Amino acid sequence: MNKKIYLCGPIMDEHEGHAREWRKRARELLQDPFVLLDPMRRNFKDREVDSANEIVEFDLQDIRDADIILVNYNKNSIGTSMEVFYAGHDLGKFVVAFSPFSFQDCSPWMVRFCTKILPSLERAADYIREHFVTQHLV
Repeated sequence: MNKKIYLCGPIMDEHEGHAREWRKRARELLQDPFVLLDPMRRNFKDREVDSANEIVEFDLQDIRDADIILVNYNKNSIGTSMEVFYAGHDLGKFVVAFSPFSFQDCSPWMVRFCTKILPSLERAADYIREHFVTQHLV
């Protein structure tokens, strides 16, 4: 059975298209052999009062269903930080982030609850493939 990866990262107040661009690239890098759980697959609009609880609950369910959390830590984001804390602290999930920040510029909370922080999406994808793809011995 293929491991599931939740694609965690800023959506609200993100530059137009950026939230989708990195997730599209993650699919290209990891779709085979992983199943990717993209919160943007649902058609909710941010800041609509009647959908706020649904947005959060569906994201939390995806995190519970995932084996690995892949985090775009390109800026401080309340939602991203809460998802990382929930996944890393509450559920003990393996959390792999990629970030342009140096270690000294990372939030101590992100450092504490991300299992690994790498400098690029490509490096994070390589790390996940290296450690989570089952190697079949011949």
